[in-house]
Amino acid sequence: MTQPPIGGATGSPGGPSPEQPPVGAMPTPGAYPPPAPGYLPYPDPAAPKKRRGLLIASIVLAAAVLLCGGGATAAFLTLRNAEEGQGAKEPAVAVDNFLTAVYKDRDARKAATFVCSASRDDKKIAAKVDEVRKYATKYQSPRFRWTTPKVDNQTGDRATVTTKVTMTTSDEKVADQDLRFTVVRKTGWWVCEVA
Repeated sequence: MTQPPIGGATGSPGGPSPEQPPVGAMPTPGAYPPPAPGYLPYPDPAAPKKRRGLLIASIVLAAAVLLCGGGATAAFLTLRNAEEGQGAKEPAVAVDNFLTAVYKDRDARKAATFVCSASRDDKKIAAKVDEVRKYATKYQSPRFRWTTPKVDNQTGDRATVTTKVTMTTSDEKVADQDLRFTVVRKTGWWVCEVA
């Protein structure tokens, strides 16, 4: 077997062809044809550097938002249980004031001023006052009275108070309802639950 001369053209299939550069050789500019229409050109060899300043600014901004959001949430949770006003001096007085606002004054706003903030639902209080008003139109001259509220159990800042509400009409109809109140002390005593 004889070997062909080095660098010469041969007709053998393994050798370089005139259209392709030899393996390992650097291509010359313009050696490759341009990409076909619809294809992207060859990528640039060096990708652009990312800016660290933008990354740092984004991290600082995210930390500021988290801190401010956390502070706002803490303030909301702290202040949502803050009571407006003084509250009553005694648990029984808080219940008596609440009953007066609902059954005698029929004033939902006034009744709400005796309810603790955790249980204060203006719609429910207004619904109860509206129910009492309906009794006034449904029955002949209804009158409401209640026994003196009695503290059944008091431990620290929590008390259970009971009373009996009686409705009497001018045509001598009578209805009684036993009520039990849970009253809590914060800036004073506040009605928190009625059962």
